[in-house]
Amino acid sequence: YVSATPRSYELDRSGAVVEQVVRPTGLVDPELQVRPAASQVDDLLSEIRLRVELEERVLVTTLTKRMAEDLTDYLGEHGIRVRYLHSDIDTVERVEIIRDLRLGEFDVLVGINLLREGLDMPEVSLVAILDADKEGFLRSEGSLIQTIGRAARHANGKAILYADKITGSMQRAIDETERRREKQIAYNKQHGITPQTIRKAVADIMEGARTGAPMSPKSYARVAEEEAEYAAMSPQQMAKRIKSLEKEMYLHARNLEFEEAARVRDQIKQLQSRGVLA
Repeated sequence: YVSATPRSYELDRSGAVVEQVVRPTGLVDPELQVRPAASQVDDLLSEIRLRVELEERVLVTTLTKRMAEDLTDYLGEHGIRVRYLHSDIDTVERVEIIRDLRLGEFDVLVGINLLREGLDMPEVSLVAILDADKEGFLRSEGSLIQTIGRAARHANGKAILYADKITGSMQRAIDETERRREKQIAYNKQHGITPQTIRKAVADIMEGARTGAPMSPKSYARVAEEEAEYAAMSPQQMAKRIKSLEKEMYLHARNLEFEEAARVRDQIKQLQSRGVLA
């Protein structure tokens, strides 16, 4: 097993555990701070403005959809370029939103469960966890450690846990993060390493499927075949075809085949534009 947060399942089935907390880039786990939940929104706004001035990005995780929506509206009203990542957004669009965050199209991403993204975002220097003292799956030790780790790819990485008390899960997550951080700092000092933020190109994974992108003769032939096929379909056949294509799109997305997923998505839009709802 390879895991950033091994739990009893992995540990019980492993003969031994080899720990690797030192990174080749010299990056250390984020600096941690616990601040009062009572003033979390105003305090967060101040922290966000500091990051925006430095052209850095911010992730904010909330516990409820309502709070995420309200926070997004509040930040937007105060001039912050912010997006809300919610469960109704399909897999392909989620990836596009994360790409736009990295490119600086907006500065703050608000979500409920940001663990599922599984993507490197080295531009993120601040992770803010609201209501960190509310015990549950999203505020468990493992979830907190992983969420905090979203800021570990930036040399100025910092995580703020907003809470009115320190729960057991919080304390264990804080202790583990500090333990790793101390090891990493000591190793860097011993070997004269200066932490460097990861420099990673933002690949436009959808480029091949965008309108206006150059198509090969084979692609033109495929589009022509699809048009002919759609023209011969009844509304019922089109509706059935859309459902089939949606399943295919999500399968490609789960397999990280985003260009194929985007191509299928465009087929779905093409069918829907003919007046058939999915």
